[in-house]
Amino acid sequence: MSSGGYGDPSQKIDYVFKLVLIGDSGVGKSQILSRYARNEFSLDSKATIGVEFQTRTLVMDHKSVKAQIWDTAGQERYRAVTSAYYRGAVGAMLVYDVTRRQTFDHIPRWLEELRGHADKNIVIILVGNKSDLEDQRAISTEDAKEFAEAEGLFFLETSALNAVNVETAFSTVLTEIFNIVNKKNLVAGGEGNGGDSASLAGKKIDIVPGPAQVIPTKSGMCCNS
Repeated sequence: MSSGGYGDPSQKIDYVFKLVLIGDSGVGKSQILSRYARNEFSLDSKATIGVEFQTRTLVMDHKSVKAQIWDTAGQERYRAVTSAYYRGAVGAMLVYDVTRRQTFDHIPRWLEELRGHADKNIVIILVGNKSDLEDQRAISTEDAKEFAEAEGLFFLETSALNAVNVETAFSTVLTEIFNIVNKKNLVAGGEGNGGDSASLAGKKIDIVPGPAQVIPTKSGMCCNS
C-alpha cells in the first residue's frame, strides 16, 4: 500500500494529511515523531516547547501523500493551543508510557478533548510507548487493548528507542485515512451526488471491525515485540 521511503521533495503532492500527537508530557511523543520523520532518537531529548510539526511524504497506491505530523507538549499550561492544534486533523496518535500508570489513566481525558475539538470521523490509534522497558511495565497490553476496543481505537505498543512498531503505527493511521478518502471520492464520483458523500464516507469509518485486534495480527508483530 505505501512505500517506506521518505519521498522526493520535488514531487507533486496529491494529499496532505494532518496528524496530531497527544498525551502527557514525557511519554515520548517527540521521540516517536523523530523516529518516524527522520529515523532519529535522542537520549537527551528536552520537553517540547509550544508546537512543532514535521512532514514525511509517502507513496500510497501511486498517489503522493504528505503526512504533516504535529507535536505539542503535554503540560497543562499549553492547553490554550488546543483548538488550532486539532483543527483540520484527520488522524491522531494518543500516546501513553507503559511504565507510568498516570499517563494511561489520563488517556480518557485526552480522548474527550480530542473528540471535542477534532472532526468526529478522525482516525485514532492508542499507542503504548517505551515497550522496551518491559521490566518497568505498569500497564498490561491486555488492559490497553480492552480500552481501545471499547472506544473503537486502533492500538499498538511501540519503542521509539528501538524503532519497534513506530512505522506500523503511522502507516496504520495513514492507510485508514487514505482508504476513507478514496471511498469518499468513489461515492462522490460514482453516485453523482456529492451532498451525501461526506456522510456516507463517515459511516464507513464507524464500521471498521475491531481495529484494536486487527492491526497487530495483520502486521505480524506482537504488540510488545
